[in-house]
Amino acid sequence: MLLLALDTATPAVTVALHDGDSVVASSSQVDARRHGELLLPAVDRVLAESGTRLDAVTGIVVGVGPGPYTGLRVGLMTADTFGLALGVPVHGVCTLDGLAYASDLTVPFVVATDARRKEVYWARYDDSRSRATEPAVDRPADIAEEVEGLPAVGAGALLYPDTFPRAREPEHVSAAALASLAAEKLRAGEELAAPRPLYLRRPDAQVPKNYKVVTPK
Repeated sequence: MLLLALDTATPAVTVALHDGDSVVASSSQVDARRHGELLLPAVDRVLAESGTRLDAVTGIVVGVGPGPYTGLRVGLMTADTFGLALGVPVHGVCTLDGLAYASDLTVPFVVATDARRKEVYWARYDDSRSRATEPAVDRPADIAEEVEGLPAVGAGALLYPDTFPRAREPEHVSAAALASLAAEKLRAGEELAAPRPLYLRRPDAQVPKNYKVVTPK
């Protein structure tokens, strides 16, 4: 097993290589506006650091969000392209699950990432490997009762201390955690999700309604 993992669902552009037992190499940069620019150089850097050729990879792992449309699709399209070019499977992993896994918490807690518009993408977990609710997008104040008293991880939790007073690291997802979680599930014979995006809401860019046609008839 040699898994190439990547995620662009948060401001972090993160890539890792996992040999089935441990992470061989990883790279993470936080820049919400440069996903497309940073991702492929990060892949090259991880492969070079590990001394691995791309065609040695046996599977691709990609974070499927939830996340903003523009950033999320960079990782998903790249993963699909690698999968097609190499003829290897592409496995989807919820980005929130990767953050939960990295937390290593053994008590109920919340993962919350920044969804912009004063909202968070979030889900509750029984422990670092068991999600209790489906991912959702809400204003922090609207879920205050549901998350009251629970520890929380992720940039969304750190942004809203009134709702998440017990917020803690990690702030952003790491491809190393995604790869480790995927490898653990694959070794156990579990089926991973399809690499399909969890947008949870419409993209910011919209076609204007009732726009005036200016082309000649």
